[in-house]
Amino acid sequence: MNGRRNLKINKKKFLYLISPNKIFESFYGDLIKVLKSNKISFFQLRLKKDKYENKLKIAKKLIKICKKFKVKFLINDDPVLAKKINADGCHIGQKDMNITNARKLLKKKIIGVTCHNSLRLAKIADKNKADYIAFGAFNSTKTKKVKFRANVSIIKKLKKTSIIPVVAIGGINNLNYKKLLLNKADFLAISSYVWNNKKLKPEEAVKLLK
Repeated sequence: MNGRRNLKINKKKFLYLISPNKIFESFYGDLIKVLKSNKISFFQLRLKKDKYENKLKIAKKLIKICKKFKVKFLINDDPVLAKKINADGCHIGQKDMNITNARKLLKKKIIGVTCHNSLRLAKIADKNKADYIAFGAFNSTKTKKVKFRANVSIIKKLKKTSIIPVVAIGGINNLNYKKLLLNKADFLAISSYVWNNKKLKPEEAVKLLK
């Protein structure tokens, strides 16, 4: 049975929150305030430069917070760490462990796959029983260098032949998010808009996404 059947889509909880690149002690309190909004379905820990021991320590704290608010806790790029801390799943890129090996390791846990702006990659991920696929970047983003640009037509095309949930990613904020929801994106990945917003506190930023 395909794991994605366990992936509930709640239209009110359409946000897929990604951690900042660096986690400070004040972050945990901010995260609690954001999760209280009841709009977050997933929280992904994405630390590209931290050592394994540090990631493990941070992940153990975060998984408790996510459980309290019934938010699925995912690890970016590292199925082994996801298994070790019993996370809800992991997100893998095209250069990470392939989905077949990740599935052997994580069994029925959630596995999401980055598919950039490629319908071909999305169909491969779907065939390999990914629980969701991520398209993007839909807008300019400060989180990472944009190599691939996507537009809403790719979501529409995939939805004609597949029921796999789609996460839209890349520079999503309060001014552009509705277009993606209206064009059948199931979840919106946000990071910089929440954590690096110079005008709004994290919980205020989330409040504007209705």
